[in-house]
Amino acid sequence: MPERQRHFYRAYGLTVASDVALPELEPVEPAAADITIAVGAIDMPMPSPQAATTFRFEPDRQYLAWHAVGAFLISGGRRIDVEPAPGVDDALLAFPLLGPVMALLLHRRGLLVLHASAIAVAGKGAIFMGDKGAGKSTTASALIRAGHELLTDDVVALDLTNPGQPMIVPGFPQIKLAADAAAAIPLGQAEVRPQVHPAIDKMQHRLHGAFSGSMVPAAGIYVLERGQRAAMTPLPAIAALPAIIKFSYVTRFGRAALSGDFAALHLRQCSAIANHVGVCRLEVPAGLDRIGEAVALLERELAEDV
Repeated sequence: MPERQRHFYRAYGLTVASDVALPELEPVEPAAADITIAVGAIDMPMPSPQAATTFRFEPDRQYLAWHAVGAFLISGGRRIDVEPAPGVDDALLAFPLLGPVMALLLHRRGLLVLHASAIAVAGKGAIFMGDKGAGKSTTASALIRAGHELLTDDVVALDLTNPGQPMIVPGFPQIKLAADAAAAIPLGQAEVRPQVHPAIDKMQHRLHGAFSGSMVPAAGIYVLERGQRAAMTPLPAIAALPAIIKFSYVTRFGRAALSGDFAALHLRQCSAIANHVGVCRLEVPAGLDRIGEAVALLERELAEDV
């Protein structure tokens, strides 16, 4: 493989030294790296075109490979080796690298990682979870448009060093939006990056401003559902914990990803979030022209918690 330039970035409170160009992240001066991303051959079998994916989970390393994109080997929570598939460029590598691969690495570093979006509202963090199409990124972008700051989109990492006050770790200043949402909720000072692949329908919006670079306490977790009107209903504790487990990133890979002591740690982390933050069901009106109703409801709710 040709020699690559090493880039340095900041994401999730960590310094990343990467052979893969990741313009989604914030560049920093060269420094000692918390995470190293190295491009080269990985001595593990690539998936066949028929299988499409291969996932292997071991106590000290995790292997994720997509036939059409490439292979990624996470070692010790500090290193990601990348073997691109033939003809694949850095822009396409970034999709799994900054999604499930980064999520698993952060999980291995002791953080609780949710498949969600998070916004800082008056110094407090609101986390949006939900099934595909529920409107996580759309609701987050509407809050940004209303003057609040993005913490992270897609991968929400929570630091539970103090279990009584879970903190949201800022990711990087980008949010992915479908075309109709982007048209309805235009973001000022945002750069729309080129479409990476025809099969990826959401466009990447790189924010210039409107990003929180500091950790903030998690003040509310909201499971989004489409509804006739904006409405919020607290979930009882017996329902809050299963909701957090469902939308934690690592559970997407099944029990194999929770090897050894990580299963018990993961359950303790999810329980701490359920107990100290709580979960609400948030109904968001189906029409994009009414997203402001949900924004106003969230702003009132978070203001009352002061």
